[in-house]
Amino acid sequence: MTKREQFLAECAKRILITDGAFGTEIQNWKLSEADYAGTLDLGHDQKGNNDILALTKPSVPESIHRAYFEAGADIAETNTFSANRISQADYGAEHLVRDINVESAKLARKLADEFAAKDGRPRFVAGAIGPTNKTLSLSPDVEDPGYREIDWDTLVDVYREQAEALVAGGADFILVETIFDTLNAKAAIMAVKLLERALGREVPIMLSMTLTDLSGRNLSGHTVEAFWHAVRHAKPLTIGLNCSFGATQLRPHVKALAAIADVPIMVYPNAGLPNELGAYDERPDQTAAFVREWADHGQVNVLGGCCGSTPAHIRAIADAVKALTPRALPTPPVVTRLAGLEPFTLAA
Repeated sequence: MTKREQFLAECAKRILITDGAFGTEIQNWKLSEADYAGTLDLGHDQKGNNDILALTKPSVPESIHRAYFEAGADIAETNTFSANRISQADYGAEHLVRDINVESAKLARKLADEFAAKDGRPRFVAGAIGPTNKTLSLSPDVEDPGYREIDWDTLVDVYREQAEALVAGGADFILVETIFDTLNAKAAIMAVKLLERALGREVPIMLSMTLTDLSGRNLSGHTVEAFWHAVRHAKPLTIGLNCSFGATQLRPHVKALAAIADVPIMVYPNAGLPNELGAYDERPDQTAAFVREWADHGQVNVLGGCCGSTPAHIRAIADAVKALTPRALPTPPVVTRLAGLEPFTLAA
């Protein structure tokens, strides 16, 4: 049985649980610059470079993975949101990208296998790839709308480098998350397809969009329906939403996506909106009640948390939906579906 088949089989049985935030959990450790840097001398301040902890202080991400699995998670997302050549250049660590991703995936794989061995329930590792701090669709220069800081081929190569290392370290899937630019996501899809060709096997891809305003669009202007039309050709393992706002603001957009996507829906929202100090006040029971509404209405297959969520949030979510039926995948009619900023369906 392939990893795709195994995952879909588990999705048919129950609502799966992915883990919660890594960044805010790492902040709780109150690490110093020396903790981040370890024995590395990169000529840059490493404080805040969460991804490099896989090399310099692996006990921190290991502890966080363990806490989420103990809370009931089925999926571990690797601590590699910014472990790409572009983002790591800010820390002078771009030459460590492969090592960071391989070690991060190995760490998550070790914990996933450990917990699966305890009870026989499969645990999965999603190799997390963030959007980088560059965009293919928009110019950072308001006086030159045609300018781009990066080109397509470069971004594809950046994503492929990271994806290859995550798979080498033991990731089951590649999770392209917090997608604010649909064109960036398509570059990531191309990167994974090139990796598949090189490996001679499928590398399942999960896609997770983030909304940047309450109208339900990402930064490049696409609605959730248009985004789905733009990426459905990739046959993703899951499609969904993460980060964005709290669960209450995501409700209509989850409903819209669930009605049209013929693959599992994965949603992991922030624990509400941050307060004036940047902290998240939404309690685990509140988050669990909000996301349970989606499960009650048969709209989700995988649930978890993003910024501000903790192992307590994941435990509360797991408990809230453990007896509920997962979303049944629809069988939409075969028609031509296109997308600009809005979806377009060509009637038969």
